[in-house]
Amino acid sequence: MTNTIAKYINVNGHLMDLDYPRVMGILNVTPDSFYSGSRKQTEEEIISRCQQILDEGGSIIDLGAYSSRPNAEHISTEEEMSRLRKALKVINENFPKAVLSVDTFRADVAKMCVEEYGVTIINDIAAGMMDERMFATVAQLGVPYIMMHMQGSPQNMQVNPHYDNIIKEILYYFSAKVQRLRDLGAKDLILDPGFGFGKTLAHNYELMEKMNEFTIFELPILVGISRKSMIYKLLGGSPEDALNGTSVLNTVALSKGANILRVHDVKEAMEAVKIFAALKGMKQPEE
Repeated sequence: MTNTIAKYINVNGHLMDLDYPRVMGILNVTPDSFYSGSRKQTEEEIISRCQQILDEGGSIIDLGAYSSRPNAEHISTEEEMSRLRKALKVINENFPKAVLSVDTFRADVAKMCVEEYGVTIINDIAAGMMDERMFATVAQLGVPYIMMHMQGSPQNMQVNPHYDNIIKEILYYFSAKVQRLRDLGAKDLILDPGFGFGKTLAHNYELMEKMNEFTIFELPILVGISRKSMIYKLLGGSPEDALNGTSVLNTVALSKGANILRVHDVKEAMEAVKIFAALKGMKQPEE
C-alpha cells in the first residue's frame, strides 16, 4: 500500500511538511549512551552539537538525558530533569528558534519540558508502557508524540526477544495505542518501529524489509538505526565503524516510507535524503 495522505506536524504553531523526509539530530546529555560521539555534557559541547546539527541540515534536535542502550543504568526522575534543565536552558538561550524533541518515557518530565522550556515534540521509547500517565499528558500538552515499539524495557529488552509474527504483532501494538491516544484527543502522532529494542538481528532486518506495511496507519514514520548493533554485528567492528552501514540503511528506510531519520551523523543522513528526493522528484519545502 502506498500512502498518498499528506503528512504534517504542528511545531510551535507552524506546520512541518514530512512528505519531504527530515533529519533529527541526536544530542545526548548522558555519560553512558552507546555511541561515545553522541555524549555532550558541558555547555560548550551542547552549543557546539546543536550548531552542528542545524548547520548540517537537521530539522529537529532530539535531546536525551536517560540512556536507553541495553543494560543501561536506571536514573531517577529528578536526575533526568536536572540534566534536561541544564541543557534546555543553554539551547533556548542560544537557539531560540530550534525545533526541540525530548526523548523521555516519563510524563512528569515531558510536562516540565513542554511547559517550562517550550519543547515541541515528545519522543517516548516506551509508548506509554513505562508511565501510565504519558498518553493523557501528551494529549493535554497538545504536542507531537513519537511512540516507539519496544519489547520489554531497556534493562531486559535483549534477553531472548521472541515474536510469532513480528510485523503483525507490532501493527497490533500500534493500532491499539493509536486508537487510545485518539480517544484522548492526541494529535500529530508519529510511529517508530523500534529497531534494536527487543529484537534480534534477524528481527531487525525483517522489520526493515517489511516496514512499508506501517504506512497503513497514514501517520509519519521515524526510523532510528544510527550506528546500532544491527549494523556492526552484521558487518563487524563497533558503533564507531558503522557510519557507512548507517547511510545504506537510512536510504533503504527512506525507500520503505520513513519520514524522519533519527541520526548521530546529520550531514551524511541529509545526503541520503537529498539523493532519495532527487530520485523521487521531490522539492525541499520552503519554510
